[in-house]
Amino acid sequence: MTEWTADGGDALRARLAPIVENLYPGRDGEVLPQLLALAERWAPRIPRADRERPDQGTAYLITYGDAFRREGEAPLHTLRDVLREHVRDAVTDVHLLPIYPWTSDDGFGVVDHREVNPALGTWDDVADLRADHALMLDFVANHLSSSSPWFRGWLARNPRYAGYFLEPGEDFDTSRVVRPRTTPLTHEYERPDGTVARAWTTFGPDQVDVDPSTPAVLLDLTDVLLGYLSHGATTVRLDAIGFLWKRSGTTCIHLPETHGVIRIWRAIVDAIAPGALLLTETNVPHSDNIGYFGDGSDEANMVYQFALPPLVLHSFVTGRATALARWAADIRPVSPTATWFNFLASHDGIGIRPTTGLLTDEDRALLVDRVRARGGRVSTAKRQDGTEDVYELNTNYLDALVDPADPDPDAAAVVRGLAAHAILLSLVGVPAIYYHSLLGSGQDREGMEASDIARRINREVLDADRLRAELETSDRRRGMLEGLRVLLETRRGLPGFSPFADQAVEEHDERVLVVRRAAGTPHELVAAVNVSAEEVHLPALGGVDVLTGTRHEGGLRLPPHGYAWLVPGER
Repeated sequence: MTEWTADGGDALRARLAPIVENLYPGRDGEVLPQLLALAERWAPRIPRADRERPDQGTAYLITYGDAFRREGEAPLHTLRDVLREHVRDAVTDVHLLPIYPWTSDDGFGVVDHREVNPALGTWDDVADLRADHALMLDFVANHLSSSSPWFRGWLARNPRYAGYFLEPGEDFDTSRVVRPRTTPLTHEYERPDGTVARAWTTFGPDQVDVDPSTPAVLLDLTDVLLGYLSHGATTVRLDAIGFLWKRSGTTCIHLPETHGVIRIWRAIVDAIAPGALLLTETNVPHSDNIGYFGDGSDEANMVYQFALPPLVLHSFVTGRATALARWAADIRPVSPTATWFNFLASHDGIGIRPTTGLLTDEDRALLVDRVRARGGRVSTAKRQDGTEDVYELNTNYLDALVDPADPDPDAAAVVRGLAAHAILLSLVGVPAIYYHSLLGSGQDREGMEASDIARRINREVLDADRLRAELETSDRRRGMLEGLRVLLETRRGLPGFSPFADQAVEEHDERVLVVRRAAGTPHELVAAVNVSAEEVHLPALGGVDVLTGTRHEGGLRLPPHGYAWLVPGER
């Protein structure tokens, strides 16, 4: 628990004051004391994080609370058992996607931020998960279900919720608004008195955006965030955070006010939950995404590396790592307290907007063709001019890596899947692995077609007992789990893979991504991954591959989709 002291309160006040004054001019005198009161109230309830910061052993598993089912059990209890039986210490942290009561979007249309969905279990079940792994909880800060008490109260004109949601007037200029969906920007809702209200809905009619320009909204959101930390979360993911603040005549994304809110939360978390991390989720072009680090110490501790999934997929589709290497050459450590959150697959699709400036239209068309050929779907979003553009690819990542002409797709999924994850685990940052990738799942086209929800293709709920049997009989499932376990366990012993160690991309052969980590230190190593279906000889590289124990003299030879982690000298 964190002890609240007068000195600590004064330091937090000094850090918050200019931010609050800028966000709420003329009202900062009332907002700042209330933020400080929240910090003081929650501080004694928040356990201290076990680690100072992530290291080379840190790895996240991304999963739903009901990813695994067993008859007669609460899904969160089943999840704990599956992790203990099959995953164990392969990962250090578990990212629970929204576990709260919801009405849409598989959890992201949240009804009540502060409760666990009874269909999943209880806060006690969440605490049981923390016995084995650190915990990341999702904070859907931007919006709420249209069935939530907050929104129903606003519709009923309850003074408690006055100003909680944005009803833009005729003079609100939306001409520059950036949209991630093709649905209308606002929707109409009937009030209890029979009148009609119109509210801002970035993601659809059941996900109504809150309005943090109303100070009470900021205070309620801050209370929710600190409540998650009190339940033992050591990381909190800020979902869709880039859309949080709206202002007439702007893009209504990445606004300075949104960054101000994040700075407020970072200051409070640093003060009363040292070691806890904030992760921003902003599926946008790389140049916008990196802005959420702030100065490296005052905003996100981690930022999603959204460009990585499409660039890695592009490398395997083309057999060339050129675009990936060009982008990675500019990725370096951020600061002593901030780093990248690297992933390939997630509950969402493979975002295409982050490839702006990194891939050509022809490159993106190759990815679209691959996903469609493998039975996936392509989702679109509206441009500012009203036309539509590809927003994301909906597919299982392992299946997307496989050439449709491959005679043994499951074997190819394992070989290419492990090579792709070798890239994930080699780059500067903290790795996160989706549960369907760790367990070698294929795409759930039946679930996608039955629901007509494209993202369901990679959200299948697994029967825990059937999974146990399939891990014995399925080469694909067993191959991915065992192969990733080897990579993760090996990585744990290599300080050169620290999220804060330097990274340099080397040019040897366009078919191979070569990354040198921690150059000039005792922990220096080289990661090399062949993204092509051809054997490649790299005469300038040598050393001991710590994954196999093989010494490479006279150059490194990599088989098709092979990889190596090389260290100099004896190991």
